[in-house]
Amino acid sequence: MSGSNKQRTLGAGGQYVLDYLKRMQAENSSFFYAIEGNSDDSCGNVFWADANSRMNYNFFGDAVRLDTPYRANRYRVPFATFTGLNHHGQPVLFGCALLLNESDTSFIWLLQTWLQAMSGNFPVSITTDPDRLIQMAVAQVLPNTRHRFCKWSIFRETNEKLAHIYQTHPTFEIEFQKCVNESESVEEFESCWESLLESNYLVDDEWLQSMYNARHQWVPVYMRDAFFGELSTTEGGNAVNLFFDGYVNAATTLQVLIKQCEKAIASWNEKELKADFDTTNTTPALKTPSPMEKQAANLYTRRIFIKFQEELVETLANPATKLEDSGTITTYRVAKFGEEHKAHTVRFNSFEMKANCSCQMFEFSGIICRHVLAVFRVKNVLTLPSQYVLKRWTRNAKSGGVADERAPEVPINSQESLTVRYNNLRQEAIKFVEEGAKSIHIYNVAMDALQVASKKVAAAKKQNSGSTQGGALANGDNREIPVGEENGTTSYQSTEEKAKKIRELSAELDSTNQRCEVYRANLLAVLRDMEDQKLKLSVKVQNARLSLKE
Repeated sequence: MSGSNKQRTLGAGGQYVLDYLKRMQAENSSFFYAIEGNSDDSCGNVFWADANSRMNYNFFGDAVRLDTPYRANRYRVPFATFTGLNHHGQPVLFGCALLLNESDTSFIWLLQTWLQAMSGNFPVSITTDPDRLIQMAVAQVLPNTRHRFCKWSIFRETNEKLAHIYQTHPTFEIEFQKCVNESESVEEFESCWESLLESNYLVDDEWLQSMYNARHQWVPVYMRDAFFGELSTTEGGNAVNLFFDGYVNAATTLQVLIKQCEKAIASWNEKELKADFDTTNTTPALKTPSPMEKQAANLYTRRIFIKFQEELVETLANPATKLEDSGTITTYRVAKFGEEHKAHTVRFNSFEMKANCSCQMFEFSGIICRHVLAVFRVKNVLTLPSQYVLKRWTRNAKSGGVADERAPEVPINSQESLTVRYNNLRQEAIKFVEEGAKSIHIYNVAMDALQVASKKVAAAKKQNSGSTQGGALANGDNREIPVGEENGTTSYQSTEEKAKKIRELSAELDSTNQRCEVYRANLLAVLRDMEDQKLKLSVKVQNARLSLKE
């Protein structure tokens, strides 16, 4: 791609976006936004991140993905996003952008601004489209972050570049993806790649040669030594941005985009709460008598435990054979029955209780592999050593202190208090739901209390909005654009604007009450089902007693 400028404008939607950003920042001083060059709202690049995105980065900002789907799919709106994965393996948002002026420095500004919003905390890894401008920006702004190209973007481009090969060689696509996804060692990949090119007479193909030269940035076998937070080494950065999948597409307009973003955020927040509730209130079925499995069930979120459990069960078919014992370090060979040619090597340090496997699954995903677990069985290691339990995958990922000191620096009484408040409310809400679901009587009391609390919160929010609006600046020292200042003077909200704000808050309260009613109905349905089950069980018990008397 050339370095020439690509200029777009927001048109009539520019003021709509600016009004949205100002309103969000007035409501919450931890909302961050910036416009490149302090230019007007019609042609400057825009970035924003809400308080929840900044807080989530604190816990899950180790592996990041920058999506720019508009560049390949001709979106009406040049929408870019930063996302990651939470402790349930669900997508989580770290910020959004509109890239109107795509110059050589656009992505440098974007990454610098995003990093500023995240208080300069660098991610361990970042996945992006294979683009020269993005590659240059990452190298300059995130020099110590492992940069990976989205594998599926490369598959898509390969399909376009080699369309004639795909047509004349129907099996090429399958063989190509198998070579990339299923190679378990560098040697296996090199051999498979060479064989693939030779059998299809593509040894001199320039595109494939360029992709081979860049193999260290997209082929999974070369990326396993860095943390990407994926639960499978074959995922490699899905082609779809899961966070906004179904909400934003090529036809989405600017006004619709903002609304759809809010819908996506609300939807994923609900999914996270549901996953939290399921993890806390249901017990997974254990498949082995291992105390390590029971320990993991109590530590991990449900999805992560299922992944760990799969690895643990696989140890039964992957025996560990001792190769060398040099005192402190013992080397093992671990292979599945019948697949000895795919064996992995595990080095175990009995003094430090550490193990390193050649598959590097733990380094890549943060989940311990079956090969190390097989060695733990041999060495009678009954519980998971603490260094093999990443807090980011546990049910307590968002509790306690600030993880890795990643808390974004926002205005006074800022992120630390925001994080504490959020976590306290979250934990108390989950406890409240647990107690409220125990019986109809307790449920009714809980719902009445929630409705009273909802009214009090709405009243406090309405009272507080009058004192914060008009005087707040965009993100304190981090601001690019003043919210309440123009030409050196402060602009306070008019009576009409305040009335509009009250209407918006009232609508928000109505929406919340409607959702409460939906939750109430769902919870009542669950309770009725539990009562029915209880009645049926009671009848069965009574019948059993009668049969015993007879």
